Amino acid sequence: MNRLPSRRALLLAAAGAAALAPWLPAHSQPKPIRLVVPFPAGGATDLFARALQTRLGEALGATVVIDNKPGAGGSLGSDIVAKAPADGLTLLLATTSTHTIGPALGVKLPYDTVRDFTPVVHVGNAPSVMLVPNASPAHSVKDFIALARAKPGRLNYGSSGNGTIVQLTAELFKAQAGIFVTHIPYKGTALAIPDLVSGNLDVMFDSLPTGMPHVRDKRLRALAVTSLQRSPLAPELPPVADTLPGFESVTWFGLFGPKGLPADVVQRLNTAVNTVIAQPEMRGKLAVLGIDRVGGTPAQLAKTAADELAKWKRIITERKISNE
Repeated sequence: MNRLPSRRALLLAAAGAAALAPWLPAHSQPKPIRLVVPFPAGGATDLFARALQTRLGEALGATVVIDNKPGAGGSLGSDIVAKAPADGLTLLLATTSTHTIGPALGVKLPYDTVRDFTPVVHVGNAPSVMLVPNASPAHSVKDFIALARAKPGRLNYGSSGNGTIVQLTAELFKAQAGIFVTHIPYKGTALAIPDLVSGNLDVMFDSLPTGMPHVRDKRLRALAVTSLQRSPLAPELPPVADTLPGFESVTWFGLFGPKGLPADVVQRLNTAVNTVIAQPEMRGKLAVLGIDRVGGTPAQLAKTAADELAKWKRIITERKISNE
């Protein structure tokens, strides 16, 4: 996405941020910046945060400490940041789960995702991959839609559970394609993979890092990715949007602070993150994680979060989806 400032401008601004960072205490050893990850260590959000950690600290002239606070679908860690002082020392790496799906499902949260946070920057998107068994007659998205229309109600799809991004992606696909495919929920996509390989499931949307190894091993066939553009992790795959214009379903990652974060702090954090994710080394690390960098302004993050919330609320309401 062409949403980032020029590299020279970013480097100059980052140098200023490291030298001037006025929100950090003026001690020889400034206080560390606490980056709260509202999910367990080792998960996708945690790995993303750790990929950013060192370079972001260098850009800010401070130490960035990852603080995993899992629980309650990400709301435990998010609430810690919502109630933290607005001094720029406590930040949240939020995701689609914490700031879109939960609110769209009507989950009762101890905070308001708009009122109680300050958007900083849309860091990246993680698309999914559309998978079918090797024995499937579908070799493209168009083929699968034709197959589903020829067998209404006789095909099924697996998901990682009710109300998850995997189910929502499939339901969005069904709505735009005008097909009916039965939902079979599992406790995680890993448990669904054997049934997909054996042909007991007809299709599933999975993350690129977990889904593509099965494709490389010739156990499954990949038809497309769910981002608007091709993914660096699987550049050979077309987007679903090539067949269903406008189709997009990604897990987005955004950096937020507590409400009331000063504008100069927001700007310096925004510049630092944009600088870091523009670096070739970081682009490579993100590609391995199946994440496409985004960047941009705080306003763009706020718009993304609002647009995603509206989209998933509509699908959840129309398809009568719940997390139970």
